[in-house]
Amino acid sequence: MTHPHTAWDTPAANSEATTPATDPEGTPAKHPEGTPASGSPADLYDRLRAHLDADARDWLEQALGEAAAQPGIRGPISVWELRLAEAGRRCGAEYADAARVLIMHSARAGTDALSRVYSQGTAAERRSVLRALPHLVDGPEALPLVEDALRTNDTRILAAAVGPYAARHLAPHHWRHAVLKCLFTGVPVAEVADLDRRAHADAELARMLRDYAAERTAAGRPVPEDLHRVLTLTDPTATPPAQTVRHGARGTDGKES
Repeated sequence: MTHPHTAWDTPAANSEATTPATDPEGTPAKHPEGTPASGSPADLYDRLRAHLDADARDWLEQALGEAAAQPGIRGPISVWELRLAEAGRRCGAEYADAARVLIMHSARAGTDALSRVYSQGTAAERRSVLRALPHLVDGPEALPLVEDALRTNDTRILAAAVGPYAARHLAPHHWRHAVLKCLFTGVPVAEVADLDRRAHADAELARMLRDYAAERTAAGRPVPEDLHRVLTLTDPTATPPAQTVRHGARGTDGKES
């Protein structure tokens, strides 16, 4: 399956400026590694309950039951979709992603439902949809959501977009540009799912990385350490580009609108 050339391949979309990320509640969201927002739904459920107080656990059980009883899309908006908007307030911003993923899983949300949530939701809800994709969509039909997410400079959405679903289904051309987008915006390449396998011996990705390093050097800008990490995956004999930043590039941790 092929996909048209997308805006996130263009220089304008590859600006180094990043959009700060906050949760709708206005509090800084923890990095995904600090929350139970990844893993199987069963693991998510167990870890999330361990972090919630009694009131939040009761709310979660009610929300999951409602989602299971009325799955999919029902009318202008489903009950479970309303619960997605409440997750931050009920569970806390740092655990809202996990709660939303579980609710969508209980609702057996398909591509149409996920697309609706993504298109109508807040940045935090869009991020949760991207994290839910590998649990709910087997084929490549939800790739337009990933491709849309890769047009943003919101580092939290970008980190979610390069997860397991993209690793499985994103075409090589678009996947390479997604890796470069992470370097442009400072999203750590550790967020790129299955990076070792997909980057292995990828000569075209190696060429793109060297070109980017040369552009940075010519402009008097440092080359991120993450670039050399990926370059080494494409070619174990590669030498570090000049002016590599030894402390590594990190994403922007701020507030999400």
